[in-house]
Amino acid sequence: MKNHRCYSTTETLMTNIRKTHPLAKIINDSFIDLPTPANISTWWNFGSLLGICLILQITTGLFLAMHYTSDTTTAFSSVTHICRDVNYGWIIRYLHANGASMFFICLYLHVGRGLYYGSYTFLETWNIGILLLFMVMATAFMGYVLPWGQMSFWGAA
Repeated sequence: MKNHRCYSTTETLMTNIRKTHPLAKIINDSFIDLPTPANISTWWNFGSLLGICLILQITTGLFLAMHYTSDTTTAFSSVTHICRDVNYGWIIRYLHANGASMFFICLYLHVGRGLYYGSYTFLETWNIGILLLFMVMATAFMGYVLPWGQMSFWGAA
């Protein structure tokens, strides 16, 4: 004899509410009935983490650029100004410096996941990813070299 699961009226009612109520339907479609493959793992989070790190870098970079001084004689003064005089400037500076490291850690883990799961067989997608990787590395290099006179003050060294 096969075991058949008996659904209670509470389970059926909750399923109906979950699929018909407007707010519950959004949550249901986003979290419960999300159309994802069965073999998805935590390795797939790094693309989202890259987006969060990129938003953090752009936001903190814009706030730091508002107080940027290109003159090497006043470089240290501009950094101390940010850390002491700007509201939460110290945390903006540290988030920007450590966010760059987190960005590259997530980036390398994202590429590593692609190598592990054989995503390089999708040539067009893989080549676009490699192009983006080179562009990110070039941008990071320019961000490291442009404020060269004060890169040790900005936490890049």
